[in-house]
Amino acid sequence: MTQTRTVGILIFDDVEVLDFAGPFEVFGVAGHPHGQRPFEVRLIAQHDVVIARNGFQVVPRHRLEDAPEFDVLVVPGGGGQHPDGTPFGTRREMHNEDLLAWLRRAAGRAEVVLSVCTGALILARAGLLDGLAATTHHLAFDELRAVAPNSDIREGERVVDNGHIVLSGGIAAGIDAAFHVVARLVGRDTAVATAAYMEYPWNGALPGVRG
Repeated sequence: MTQTRTVGILIFDDVEVLDFAGPFEVFGVAGHPHGQRPFEVRLIAQHDVVIARNGFQVVPRHRLEDAPEFDVLVVPGGGGQHPDGTPFGTRREMHNEDLLAWLRRAAGRAEVVLSVCTGALILARAGLLDGLAATTHHLAFDELRAVAPNSDIREGERVVDNGHIVLSGGIAAGIDAAFHVVARLVGRDTAVATAAYMEYPWNGALPGVRG
């Protein structure tokens, strides 16, 4: 019988929709072609309702204070600065001390932590990327270097695998990283079958890098 792992996906206002919805779909349907359910996926947020990019309204399953432990924790990206310099999305949440404290605890208990896009900035601010290889959206490498000076920034790498912490590049790269994690935890055959079910062009040939 296949072990069922819980997947927690952190969301917040101005989160990029595909950053969290792409991995949600991958983990959510993984194994279904073979009648398996190796993952149970839940959304977590600090508030009862999240307004993602472009006004997409989402109701999370858990708030931070009542969230259980997760085997896989996903931290998506999305955000920047308004014309007046006010940060939003990841650029705001990377300074949210309550969220960072929760993330440190949750990451310490998870089997795998996966960041998508500028979710890497939040991991860096939480002190989770010291000494590790890392990647992010191609427009955010300078920001990541500034907040993670002790990390090995891998430009051009779509997915970087340090074992406990896996990072992916911008937006759609989170889908590839999710398949990579499925392949690691459940098996390449399950990941490939899931990709075929989703009609997504993934065949397991990812340049995963272990730090």
